[in-house]
Amino acid sequence: MLIAGCALIVATGVSPFIINAHVKKTVKDRIITVEQAAELDADCILIFGCGVWDDGTPTPMLSDRLKTGIEIYNAGGGGRLLMSGDHGRADYDEVNAMKKFAVDRGIESGAVFMDHAGFSTYESVFRAKEVFKAKKVILVTQEYHLYRALYVAKALGLDAYGVSADLQPYAGQKYYEAREILARVKDFFTSIFKPLPTYLGEAIPVDGDGNITNDKDIYD
Repeated sequence: MLIAGCALIVATGVSPFIINAHVKKTVKDRIITVEQAAELDADCILIFGCGVWDDGTPTPMLSDRLKTGIEIYNAGGGGRLLMSGDHGRADYDEVNAMKKFAVDRGIESGAVFMDHAGFSTYESVFRAKEVFKAKKVILVTQEYHLYRALYVAKALGLDAYGVSADLQPYAGQKYYEAREILARVKDFFTSIFKPLPTYLGEAIPVDGDGNITNDKDIYD
């Protein structure tokens, strides 16, 4: 389907830059501040994974997402934290690193859910709605990524707002921003066709106990 979508771009002469501009314009009014997010009382604060070091600690970009999400949570902006990332291999685990980061900073373990199958932006948002049963969410990531995440959320019927986690300059920032243009085009079409994610499974309502998502005894 995605190949067909890309072929459609070529066939109609539509520039990827037009789609990129459309995605950004559609959701730019949904990007808010930490202070505004604190007033929302959302079902959860969805933090997107983006890489951990070999020792299992978050990269600077992920660390800033976590700090921002924790700040919103402590201010009362969301009932739960939902850590969504890649845990598709035994030797690579974003979500436990994310949860440990929050618990080490005083967040109760039961308030932190882990989505072990958040393999992409689209899948993280899809599963937040369909598996974790969230209806109103605060998305936390860097601004360049927020536009796409918010666009996907809107297409999937989530009431979503985004908070930027840009707390410092990042190595490779220009590369990320350039690559994101193509990613927005891809998810523009993904949001039209709405494929199922890699995994679904039973519902894990985010208003319950986050410990149900634990796979390691490290949060006692």
